[in-house]
Amino acid sequence: NVGIIPTESPVYDSVWSYVVPLAIPLLLFQCNIKKIGKESGKLLIIYLISSVGTVLGALGGFFALNKFVPDLNKVAAMFSGTYVGGSVNFAAMADTFGASGELSSQAVVADNLLMALYFFVLIMIPTLKFFKTKFTHPHIDEINARGVDEAAKTQAAAFWAKKPISLCDIAINFAISVIVVWVSTEIAGLISAAFPSGNGIITDLIGGLFGNKYLILTTITMIIATIFSKPLEGLSGSQELGTYLIYLFFFAIGAPASIKAIFLNAPLLLVFCAIMVIVNMLFCFVFGKLLKFDLEDCILASNACIGGPTTAAAMAISQGWIKLVGPIMLVGTLGYVVGTYFGTIVGNFL
Repeated sequence: NVGIIPTESPVYDSVWSYVVPLAIPLLLFQCNIKKIGKESGKLLIIYLISSVGTVLGALGGFFALNKFVPDLNKVAAMFSGTYVGGSVNFAAMADTFGASGELSSQAVVADNLLMALYFFVLIMIPTLKFFKTKFTHPHIDEINARGVDEAAKTQAAAFWAKKPISLCDIAINFAISVIVVWVSTEIAGLISAAFPSGNGIITDLIGGLFGNKYLILTTITMIIATIFSKPLEGLSGSQELGTYLIYLFFFAIGAPASIKAIFLNAPLLLVFCAIMVIVNMLFCFVFGKLLKFDLEDCILASNACIGGPTTAAAMAISQGWIKLVGPIMLVGTLGYVVGTYFGTIVGNFL
C-alpha cells in the first residue's frame, strides 16, 4: 500500500501455481487414517459433529448475507475449508474457486480477528461455573487436585523445542510432494476433460468434485500416509516445510490487499465468520452435552475446527491436559483432509 513492494508480480502467481499445491502433501504426511481412528477415540466423534456445525453455519451465513457481500459463495468455501481444517484448506479453496487476492485478504483479516477472539472464549470456558456444572471435566479436576506435573512440562518443552531436519529429509519431502502434485494434477485434468461443465447436473457435480486437483491431491496423500506410515513418521521437517510454504501464500495474498477496501468490506465478513463460529460452538457443546462428552473434549474439538491441530495441541499443553495432546493433533490433522472435502462441496453447492 505504500509502494515498497509491487501489488502484482509473476512471483505471486507462482505461489498460487506451485507453492500452495506443494504445501498440502507436506502437511498431510502424518495423516494415517488407521492411527487416527484407533487413537483419537471420542474426540473424533465430537470433532466431526463440530465440523457439520461449521458447514451449516457457512450455509446459513451465506443465505443471510449474500445480497450484501459479493462472491460470498467463494468466501463460504474458503471458511468451510479453514474452519474444518486449517490454513492449507483456505489456500486450496481460494485457488479452486478463483477468489481474488483482494477478497482473500479481506477474508484473512476477518478470520484472524474472529479466531483470536474465539480462542479467548475457549480459554475462559473451563473457568465458568455454567460449563463446569453442565459437563464432566476429569482432566481439569486432575490438574486441580495435583497441579501441573513434570510430564506436562516435559511435553510442552518437547512440543515447542527445535527439531532436527537433515538435508536428506528435505530432499525426500519435496520429492514425494512434487510427485503427488504431478499425479493428482494429471488425474484431475483427465476427469475434468471426461466430465466437462454445462452437460447436466450429474456431469457438473462429478467434474466439479473429482476434477478438483486439491481433492485428488488430498486423497492420494492420505492413502500414501496410511500405507507408508512408518517411513513417513521417521521423516522430519514435513510439517515445518509445509507451514513455511503456507506462510508464503499469506504473503502473496497480503501484497495486493487494499487497506481501504478491507475496512469497508471486512465488517460484513466478520459477521459471516461470527455466524459460522457460533453455530460450530453450539453444535459442539450442545451435542457434547447430549452425548455426555467431557468439557475438555468439546473445547479442543471446537479449537481444532476453528484453529487447526497446532492451536488445539497448544491449548491442551497450556492447560496441562497431556493425555489429549496426541489425540487432538491426530484429529486436527485429519481436518486437513476433511476440510478440503467440505469446502469443495460447499463451494460447488453454492
